[in-house]
Amino acid sequence: MNANVLDTQPWYKEPWPWILMAGPAIVVVAGFATLFLAITTSDGLVEDDYYKAGLAVHQELKRDTAAAEKKLSAQVMLSGREIRVFLNAADAGTLPGTLQLHFIHPTRDGLDQDVVLENPGQGFYSGSLTTEIHGRWNVYLEDQERTWRLLGNWRPDADASLQLAVQGTSATP
Repeated sequence: MNANVLDTQPWYKEPWPWILMAGPAIVVVAGFATLFLAITTSDGLVEDDYYKAGLAVHQELKRDTAAAEKKLSAQVMLSGREIRVFLNAADAGTLPGTLQLHFIHPTRDGLDQDVVLENPGQGFYSGSLTTEIHGRWNVYLEDQERTWRLLGNWRPDADASLQLAVQGTSATP
């Protein structure tokens, strides 16, 4: 017998064609998985109507000016899901009966929470969150008529309370 005779098999019984086809096949499957995720999930950080949002900036600045004219400041405290706010104004007689406190997550709008705060008296307001919050949050406080607002950034895990100032800066005691 001749030793040079090759034992030939059909190509589909050889391992190398399958190994070489595995790479492109994996890429095609990953492409379809990426397409599925792109279609079914929302882009939370993208503003749908950016032009309208840009026009609203001027109105928002008026609200900051109104808060400055009233010399407003607030301290926000959190205990579990219970929120307590002390609002201070130059004229304590002009404090509203209810306030809106907004917790805006910087990257995930599905976690945002709005809390209505009731005034039991003497500038103190209280309300409850629907779920506990952790991490970094953009916080703003406004009256029910949306004539003024106070802004701040807060990490409730690290800071016991939040000082909301007229300029939107925050400091913790």
